[in-house]
Amino acid sequence: MNKEQLCPDYIFESSWEVCNKVGGIYTVLSTRAKTLQDKLKDKIIFIGPDFWKDKESLYFREDKTLFAQWQREAKEQGLNVRVGRWTIPGEPIAVLVDFNPFFEKKNEIYTWLWENFQVDSLHAYGDYDEASMFSYAAALVVESMYKHLNNPSLNVVYHANEWMCGLGALYIKKKVPQIGTVFTTHATSIGRSIAGNQKPLYDYLFAYNGDQMADELNMQSKHSIEKQTAHNVDCFTTVSDITARECLELLDKPVDVVLPNGFDNSFVPKTQIFNLKRKQARKKMLSVANALLGEELDDETIIVSTSGRYEFRNKGIDVFVEAMNRLLRDRDLKKKVLAFIVVPGWVGEPRQDLMERLNSNEKFTTPLEVPQVTHWLHNMGHDNVLNMMKFYDMHNRHEDNVKVVFLPCYLDGKDGIMNLTYYDVLLGNDLCIYPSYYEPWGYTPLEAVAFKVPCITTDLAGFGMWVNKELGRDGEIADGVKVIHRTDYNYSEVADIIKDTVAYYSGLTDKEKDKCRKNAEKLSKKALWSEFIKYYYEAYDIALRKAAVRAAL
Repeated sequence: MNKEQLCPDYIFESSWEVCNKVGGIYTVLSTRAKTLQDKLKDKIIFIGPDFWKDKESLYFREDKTLFAQWQREAKEQGLNVRVGRWTIPGEPIAVLVDFNPFFEKKNEIYTWLWENFQVDSLHAYGDYDEASMFSYAAALVVESMYKHLNNPSLNVVYHANEWMCGLGALYIKKKVPQIGTVFTTHATSIGRSIAGNQKPLYDYLFAYNGDQMADELNMQSKHSIEKQTAHNVDCFTTVSDITARECLELLDKPVDVVLPNGFDNSFVPKTQIFNLKRKQARKKMLSVANALLGEELDDETIIVSTSGRYEFRNKGIDVFVEAMNRLLRDRDLKKKVLAFIVVPGWVGEPRQDLMERLNSNEKFTTPLEVPQVTHWLHNMGHDNVLNMMKFYDMHNRHEDNVKVVFLPCYLDGKDGIMNLTYYDVLLGNDLCIYPSYYEPWGYTPLEAVAFKVPCITTDLAGFGMWVNKELGRDGEIADGVKVIHRTDYNYSEVADIIKDTVAYYSGLTDKEKDKCRKNAEKLSKKALWSEFIKYYYEAYDIALRKAAVRAAL
């Protein structure tokens, strides 16, 4: 950070995903934490929901000695908190708060929110109440800790992530005006909803009215809290240029700073272990496929995959299946392709028949029943991936040069079939494909290139736009990232370009592939947190300066 910028003495940051691994924001916060912890030394404090109570959590280690006096004060104030360390690189302090006691004050809180900020909570449903009560509880934690510090000269920032933490940011702005407030929307609730409802988002973005669309899509309350938070905090931010445009059109507010999502590559294995883990991953992926399909796919097979949340259209899972179907008939394909769809579905249990085959040393020449999926699903007949494969008659027949396998579970190393973590499986790929339609940033392609796996993405993903900006042109696979131009209406063209790129890649020499992998890694290093953290300091500076003006009034 530069000398003129105001530096925070304390940063309080709240998110639904603090010590709660449910989505991409977990990756944003957990990989950025070490960079801030190195700079601020326990003055960065994360606040998350306490779902664990007395149960042990993989992500949190309680420490009753941290802020021991404040913990006693908090208890007297009716706050049920646990303080400890978030078990991630840097091990920052985390405060987990039980928000359930505030449900009985819900109407009173919403009335206050309406009277002070005109937030419409009348149409609340689903996760709105739960998120709001957590957000309120998190703000009470910040207010209480700030008063405990009892030092008006401190520069303090409160950083709220997503609409789920908006209420808390508004509370702090009103009740503790000395604290600078930052709000990051990682995706507008309306933008995601428009895209998820099969409506064209980008060609009509200029014409959409956010408030009107919120009424139409029954999103009034989420949109209202998000919009009012954006308009009222000291510094409004988002994660990419593409989402910044969305914010301007749908929330009627330009962002103050774009905070691109960086990566911490400290846990990417070093060369010798990397090569060993890659070999092990490929061996396991091929053995799972061979047992399922009754095949003998060898290490010459090109392994590709797509992954992420199960948003069939938004994440481009539909276009991935389409591309693999077209690749089946492509005469330019030089090698066999094994394509994995690594997307957590409504998973039931690992397949016993597949486990039995994996535990035996036999070679099998006949496929299992339903040779497209590794775990049984609760909704086999209504699953989008399986239905699309069925529609296209993609049954992984022996003569097919492209085999598509749906791995519908969360890869934590204990799924019963693959038994490897997501990053270990990622290592085994030759190419990763993320043809997103709606993707504010896109961690999956960034993670892929950090693990030296070239990838395909689109310029509707914030990461894809960043790659093009960095290169000064559209990314090609030789650069490590192929960036496809995607619009509301060129689905078929995107599928063809993916098909052609995989076919082209299958014909590359080992030397050419190695160059792609090196370029992928080189590009990932430009997206490390050490490169991107400066944008956060800019946001903190804006927030602190506005808070200083308020405090002087």
